[in-house]
Amino acid sequence: MTDQPEQTGQTVVVGVDGSDISIEALRWACGLASVTGGTVEAITTWQWPMSLGTAIPFPAEYDPAGDAQRMLDGIVEPLAAVFPAVSIRARAVEGHPGEVLAAASRQADLLVVGSRGHGEIAGVLLGSVSQHCVTHGCCSVLVYRHRQP
Repeated sequence: MTDQPEQTGQTVVVGVDGSDISIEALRWACGLASVTGGTVEAITTWQWPMSLGTAIPFPAEYDPAGDAQRMLDGIVEPLAAVFPAVSIRARAVEGHPGEVLAAASRQADLLVVGSRGHGEIAGVLLGSVSQHCVTHGCCSVLVYRHRQP
């Protein structure tokens, strides 16, 4: 017997890049967690800008990690008010989105990513991050898409 409380809900990891579709995917995941007793981990990623040749000079106050976290917090806070019973953790992680989300899926029950789609033909294809998550995710992966009219 243990003194630790038993977690009954699932952990849902959601990739959030600030796009409308990623915010819709996060909202959907929060709705799922609210009925299943799960928790949501919203993850955004950031990387230092790369250049070939001459180094890019950055202002001393340049803070891509802080900027990413502030963007994510601004998205999560209103959803936390809409879903007060859901535990939502917001994390900004350095790295490529697909790789970071696939790694996070190792401790998740479901990974949710948005698919932007680019028109009728291209819209049936997955984006590079969605494709990476579907092929390398360690749990079930849901690719959230806009509803068609």
